[in-house]
Amino acid sequence: MFEYVAAFLVGGVICFIGQMLMDIGKLSPTHTLSTLVVAGALLDGYHLYDRLIDFAGAGATVPITSFGHSLVHGAMSEGDRYGFFGVGMGVFEVTSVGISSTILFSFLVALFFKPKG
Repeated sequence: MFEYVAAFLVGGVICFIGQMLMDIGKLSPTHTLSTLVVAGALLDGYHLYDRLIDFAGAGATVPITSFGHSLVHGAMSEGDRYGFFGVGMGVFEVTSVGISSTILFSFLVALFFKPKG
């Protein structure tokens, strides 16, 4: 039961921070998204995001901050194994499914819906 509460609270706090960045900070959704991705990357750079995942589970892996974590985590692990070129390989190794599905679904949506403009 504790796992569910922890996931709910951590995920809720991450979403709350994003909403406050838009409401109080007057950031656009794009700037808020970028800020949360960078925050996840920084937390992983200091080896803190893995602790958050261990504590909150899906509450930390579902929000957009996890994408920043995945980028840095893959780059650091492959950089240790292969050096400089491993950094680029690691970024795409861990996040390739998310990036590919984003491209595919964006293309499909563009086929079926006419954008306003």
